[in-house]
Amino acid sequence: MATSQLSVPDQIRQLEDARKLVLGDVSYYPQVIQATLPIMGPSAQVEFRRWGTDFLSEAFASPAVALGQKETLSLLVLETLKHLVEDPNQDALVLRNTIQAAASIYPLALRWIINNSYDATTWACMTAIKTRILQIWDTAPLTIRICCVKFAQRVVLAQTASVNPEPRRGDPLDISLAMVPSNHPVLQGPALEAEAFGLLDRMLGVLQESSSDALIVDATLNTLSILVRARPSTSSRILNAVLNFNPFKLAHAPMTPKTRVLIKSMEKTTRMLLIHLSKRDPHNPQVGRIQQHVERLMRSRAEVLDGASRKRALAEQESSSETKRQRTAAISAQPQLQITPLTPGPHTLAEVFTLTQNEGLKNFNVGAVVPAPLAAKISVATIARLDAGILEQAINAVRDRFTLLHEAAQAPINPATAPLDVEEDDDDYEPDLYAAEDTEQILNKLDSSPSDEGGKSQKPELGSLALPTFRLPPPPTINPEQAVKVGRGAVTRVFGTMRTLEDPAAKKPKAGINRLAASSYDRDSWITIITRLATRANAGMEDISVKEEDGQASLPDAALGNSIREMLYAYVLEDFRKRIEVAVSWLSEEWYNDKVQQRSPTAASAVRDIPVHYEKWALRLLDGFFPYLHSQDKVLTRFLSELPELNAAILSRVKNLCRDPSLVGLALTSLYYLVMMRPPVRDLALDTVQDVWTDYEESRPVAAKYLQRWRPGFLEAQQQQQHQLQGGGAGSGTLVDAAVGT
Repeated sequence: MATSQLSVPDQIRQLEDARKLVLGDVSYYPQVIQATLPIMGPSAQVEFRRWGTDFLSEAFASPAVALGQKETLSLLVLETLKHLVEDPNQDALVLRNTIQAAASIYPLALRWIINNSYDATTWACMTAIKTRILQIWDTAPLTIRICCVKFAQRVVLAQTASVNPEPRRGDPLDISLAMVPSNHPVLQGPALEAEAFGLLDRMLGVLQESSSDALIVDATLNTLSILVRARPSTSSRILNAVLNFNPFKLAHAPMTPKTRVLIKSMEKTTRMLLIHLSKRDPHNPQVGRIQQHVERLMRSRAEVLDGASRKRALAEQESSSETKRQRTAAISAQPQLQITPLTPGPHTLAEVFTLTQNEGLKNFNVGAVVPAPLAAKISVATIARLDAGILEQAINAVRDRFTLLHEAAQAPINPATAPLDVEEDDDDYEPDLYAAEDTEQILNKLDSSPSDEGGKSQKPELGSLALPTFRLPPPPTINPEQAVKVGRGAVTRVFGTMRTLEDPAAKKPKAGINRLAASSYDRDSWITIITRLATRANAGMEDISVKEEDGQASLPDAALGNSIREMLYAYVLEDFRKRIEVAVSWLSEEWYNDKVQQRSPTAASAVRDIPVHYEKWALRLLDGFFPYLHSQDKVLTRFLSELPELNAAILSRVKNLCRDPSLVGLALTSLYYLVMMRPPVRDLALDTVQDVWTDYEESRPVAAKYLQRWRPGFLEAQQQQQHQLQGGGAGSGTLVDAAVGT
């Protein structure tokens, strides 16, 4: 009730506070969007509708919000956006923000209906929004038409095939027609593609007409670059339309300042687009044609627009040059050599011969630029061309300086002004100079001086000149939480240093498990230090709990080690294909540490529970990069072949890859590599292949090829079992041949 009594500006101010909250932490977006949806409906005041639609367009365009979270939020706001965009008397700002939000939501809605074909209602709502936007495209105000162009670009991107053959590769936001199954009950791939090319032709139509809407032309040109790069099937249409576009069509009309600005804007946008396309694909056969068109645009611009900004006439240049010559001649008539006397005090030989007052020339080292023999030749040639009067003036000035320095060096000592306790004829006097003690040294002496029981200081003996011993005060104690925080800060700085180091051009040979961690300052050395801090620094202390009178004191080593492991995990997954060596090195250290701890003399004690880290983090890494694998990826085979130890849990993760039919070949090839190249785990890998054959029927042809060579008895047993189930109807080789795929 109190909120409803607030004025509109006060409520907008509260909504802005909510916007600041979600900008600081994007996890609050679901709560804020659900709370503000009722106040931005079609019947709400226009101020709230403007704020709400602007907030939605900002939320769905933010790269900080996860893709899955955006997809879930889009299901909540589609109905509201549909009512807003279908209102014929809608406010222009509200309509513009609604179209921008719909442009961001459209690929998310397409992805949702691809994976959830039962939800036809959501797709119908999205289709209604798209239909309404395309209806008002040509009749809406200019700013809304620009938003319609952006919406059409997102539709074309979503409804055409991607350049990546595998949807898992590249940008996860690259939602394209390649993700739509051929037997989808709601989406029809050919119809969607035809609609996309129709919208593309509608976008390019503004370039083929004699349009004076420079803003629409520029908006269209700015949306074409991403289409050419991400959708090669559209590149030929777009390139032909841009090359046939003439931005100087308005030049035939009377040249007003407004017309000049419009022509300049369209010409520059067209030229920048063509230059960008030629740089991105220099081997394209159309590059020569693009360059010719760019040169033609620049010549036309010079003829049409730059006529008033040409160079001055020749007579003006000659008069200007004569004026400059007269001024230079007047300056040269002035005296060129001004010599100042030396200041009192010692001087170097260079200062004696320096006659210029320019500080830059004084500090310039000729020897660093010109070799000494060449500098000598230049100096002789320069002196030979000098005026005789100037040279004589310089020589006399240097001679006078030497005379003054010689007279100052022979000045007698005045007894009245001589220092104290110094006699003129006492040459053997050498005073003892002692450095004055500063305040800190005096306080240290006072703190370290002995005192008697009554508080009175004891006088040192007259014959004792030794200084008392000074000891630094003990450092302040820190609690375990502070120690963990400081340790994490140090580790974070090390990770920052690792990211700035580039990978070496030449691969260095590995030195083994006993290599020195800090033998160099390259990336590998820092990785070795980090992994050993995580594994070896707290070895043997993770399972210890120290009981005290006040309670239980926890050690910060275990928390610091786990935080380093979390940072290593995030560092590897940032670019796991390039950093797979880091993952193998880290897991090797974990495996080595686990083995050493298990073989320690105290490991057999019943009170100790040795934690194991190798298997835990190996499984986490597998679960981390499995969603990003594609059928031609070799990183899985390499990772499995270099791990120090493989077990059933790790290989079961590989088996789960066969749930995706496109990854069956990758999983079985990796397992077969282990069968061939790692005999100790051959049986375990073959067991996994058998499980794949048993659990995934579509992978049996590939798995049977490997099992037929290494475990033919398994296939025979399965064949006999199938024969018994069918009552002897199948032939002896039916199951094996069918499994192999012959």
